[in-house]
Amino acid sequence: MRKPLSLITTGLAAGALLLTGATYASAGADSDGAAVGPAEAAQPYKVLVVGKTLGFRHSHIDDTTNAVIELGKEHGFTVDVWDPPIGRSPGQPALTMATTPFTSTEALSKYATIMFASPVDGTNNQDPNRPRTLDDAELAAFKGYIRQGGGFVGLHAATDEMHAVPWFGQLTGGSARFRNHPAQQTATMVVESPHHPSTTMLPKKWVRFDEWYNFTSNPREDVHVLLTLDESTYNPGNGAMGADHPIAWCHNFEGGRSWYEGAGHVDSSYSDPLFLDHLLGGIEWTAGVVEGGGNCVTFPEVEEITADLADGGNRNAKLSADVADHLAAAEEAAEAGDHAAAAHILKKARGKAHGLQDDTLVAKLVDLVEWQGGLVGW
Repeated sequence: MRKPLSLITTGLAAGALLLTGATYASAGADSDGAAVGPAEAAQPYKVLVVGKTLGFRHSHIDDTTNAVIELGKEHGFTVDVWDPPIGRSPGQPALTMATTPFTSTEALSKYATIMFASPVDGTNNQDPNRPRTLDDAELAAFKGYIRQGGGFVGLHAATDEMHAVPWFGQLTGGSARFRNHPAQQTATMVVESPHHPSTTMLPKKWVRFDEWYNFTSNPREDVHVLLTLDESTYNPGNGAMGADHPIAWCHNFEGGRSWYEGAGHVDSSYSDPLFLDHLLGGIEWTAGVVEGGGNCVTFPEVEEITADLADGGNRNAKLSADVADHLAAAEEAAEAGDHAAAAHILKKARGKAHGLQDDTLVAKLVDLVEWQGGLVGW
């Protein structure tokens, strides 16, 4: 169920976003590490769409941009576009900003979330010297933005750029990068996390015609999977991933929020009300406007917090160990498909966590309970 976000838990980062209703505030550091003061803005908040293309140009980029602009008019945000004409790429000269917006973290802090709309850059050969979507200075600004609570939306070929930048692969999702794809065809996506704001509107089995990506690795260990592909419903080709083929996911990453959808190649996606509602959920969740479905919290994310707290002395070490044991048992139950048991165990972990007096840990455990409990109709 989509609901307004009244408060993002503090403690993720010094400059984490704080939102109340439709108002957000952000603070951070620029790419040189200098302090950035808080910047407050009421709706409409701002979204940046990146379509800059150095490699293959996806025809849907123009459709995506125009669709997001229209979504903004309907749902309370404005859109800036960075999509300059480069080489054989026509870009969108009537819409694009004249110069890069990635000048500093402070400059990017005006955006509640940043969407990469398939900006392929041709770096598949892993050559670190090849020009890429973001150069070193732009990448530093973007890293600072994410680490200070920024949002990221990746569409389709967002996993097919900056191949020689491991950090970007981790942001888009567990280092899963585009490998290949079969011919465009109809396939069935299965909703795995039905209570996230970007999936509540979807049927359990969502049948679509699209271009279906195979990835270099399965991101499941690092992300919260939203949708999987049923490979029995189409021909995945020589890059088949098998019974577990995530295609859409989200996660909390270095203080920011990341959401990725591997579908969306075909232009008609951006006139499909259901796909657009799904995309809107990703935009709003990464922007911090809505929450729900466990907020993309993962077991490894919470385990890392618990491990860090174990260094706080004997009492903290004992409590942290107890929480870690419960987490491990809950994760095992979840992997076995017993989500009710996982939710019950996580409630015990949450009780123990109160003794550690760490609000972030408790909030993350609440999210895990909501996620696992939601899978069995709690």
